[in-house]
Amino acid sequence: MSSSLVHGIGNGLARFPDEVATLERLGLENLEAIKTTITEHGIECDLLSPGAIETAVTTGQFDELAGAVDELHEYGHEAVLLDAEAMKAEVNSPLYTGGLWQKTGECTVDPVKLCDGLVVLAEKLGVKIHENTEMTGITKSGAGVSLKTAGGEIRAAKVLLATAAFRSPLRAIRSRVVPVYDYVLMTEPLSPAQWESVGWQNHQGLSDSSNQFHYYRRTAEGRILWGGYDAIYNYGGKTEVGLYQRDESFAGLSQRFFTAFPQLEGIRFSHRWGGAIDTCSRFFAFYGTSHGGNVAYAVGHTGLGVGASRFSAGVGLDLLDGIDNEVTGMKYARSKPFPFPPEPLRWATIQFTRGRLAAADRKDGKRGIWLKTLDRLGLGFDS
Repeated sequence: MSSSLVHGIGNGLARFPDEVATLERLGLENLEAIKTTITEHGIECDLLSPGAIETAVTTGQFDELAGAVDELHEYGHEAVLLDAEAMKAEVNSPLYTGGLWQKTGECTVDPVKLCDGLVVLAEKLGVKIHENTEMTGITKSGAGVSLKTAGGEIRAAKVLLATAAFRSPLRAIRSRVVPVYDYVLMTEPLSPAQWESVGWQNHQGLSDSSNQFHYYRRTAEGRILWGGYDAIYNYGGKTEVGLYQRDESFAGLSQRFFTAFPQLEGIRFSHRWGGAIDTCSRFFAFYGTSHGGNVAYAVGHTGLGVGASRFSAGVGLDLLDGIDNEVTGMKYARSKPFPFPPEPLRWATIQFTRGRLAAADRKDGKRGIWLKTLDRLGLGFDS
């Protein structure tokens, strides 16, 4: 759970350099507000605040991380560069050449337990939640709007859409959000001896520096959650339940897990799952209104929604109420990401870009002509 509202300072600086300082401050305030809610309402979600380490497995990656330390300090974060020996003292893997431990703005949490706790809190406050009710359309209705469903309709004065990776009735969202599937493995609980061989006593969240990256963390039950890397887009933007399982991705995750932790050879994976991430071309949330200002939306969080979605909800509500404040007046809130092309060009472009990102990883981060072109157009990203 990250404080970042722009998917990393570098990504923010490439798009809104004059607003990054404000957005970093607001992001840290947002994360603290989430933690306050969790504490005050007793939500049991395994929240820890040990920070996160971005690991390096090549000399080039380590040099890039070293260059980010001053930048993090400039924008109010505490960060420590770890050389190979210091990194091994934190988490023991033969792959690491070092790491960057960002001690502020990064937490670990069980997002399902957090969601369940927020449901209980919301219902106590009088919120009614109707799950598995598909919205098929939105039309203007008097002074408000009507939401069409398979079983009828719901009328409301104002509506905030948070459709994430799933199909939206608004064209402005459909053209700018694609569902990208991410996959995760969970080990069985490690024995004390196995944990001693790994270390990881400070419970930081971990991720790789590569374009195709893994993220992983310890769980409260003594397991290791290990996910990421593939980022699969299915032709036509499909979001079917059957896509939550993908044998090829799980096999690859398993192989790379034991490369990272050969001392755990023989441990079994007890759970596997996948899910769709709402990805846009700027890699962080965007906002807007429709239907005469009676409908607002906040979508496109690209994997950082556990923290940033709370902030986005506030932006969306302010847009519905017509409030002009520090955030709604920013380019961050008023601009839109570049739309994706229609199919079949959408699928072909995404697949080609994924291939170029993988090639850059094989060349220790050296980006080719295609990725450099996307960078110049403001569409490039290195994660």
